[in-house]
Amino acid sequence: MLDISKIKAITLDLDDTLWPVEPIIVRAEQALADWLAQHAPSTASLLQDGAMRNQMRAAVNAAHPQAAHDFSALRLAYLHRALTHAGDDPALAQPGFEVFFAERQRVDLYPDALAALAALAARFPVVAVSNGNADVHRVGLGAYFVGSVSAQSVGVAKPHIDIFHAAARSVQCAPDEVLHVGDDAQLDVLGALDAGMQAAWVNRDAKVWSHAQTPHLAVTDMTQLSAALGLRL
Repeated sequence: MLDISKIKAITLDLDDTLWPVEPIIVRAEQALADWLAQHAPSTASLLQDGAMRNQMRAAVNAAHPQAAHDFSALRLAYLHRALTHAGDDPALAQPGFEVFFAERQRVDLYPDALAALAALAARFPVVAVSNGNADVHRVGLGAYFVGSVSAQSVGVAKPHIDIFHAAARSVQCAPDEVLHVGDDAQLDVLGALDAGMQAAWVNRDAKVWSHAQTPHLAVTDMTQLSAALGLRL
């Protein structure tokens, strides 16, 4: 059960907690494909083949195991490999990545997200904790966060306890003084529990909990989370 009296800070997942991520990635992939069609047509043609895309990604993942937590580095390496394989200029990898990355930052919030985020930020210091490469400032939400901790910046991804502990340290809190909020049972909830935090599960899709450890709080959206914390929207 949630112990509100202990909470001094909030750590908050981004993708699929504040916004749905799949349509963003689809849109970013399309923006990149359109850019490649103009600037590197051989690569664009090559990557129209789904099997080839999967093969390229698998090869990049195998070649860069040390970057498994860094989606930006893997994306850049993937583009470099594809451009080289297709005979286009590999120097186009960086500008191509920037096209993808810019679109990646254009998010469509869940209807309940903004008001709840504002309420949370008015009451607690809020730190973004994400395995992805969304930037809270570029997506337009930077004013609500006192900091951001990512798998890329820490060197490990959720559910590793180090990323949660880094977030707690960033606001000078002990782990048990932090409530972590996220949608993923394994990455967010179990990771936070193992790190000694309280954990709130944002279960938008009515999934069934199937783990021995349980979240301190389960809600269907951010509005319910705010209500459970006694916050007025």
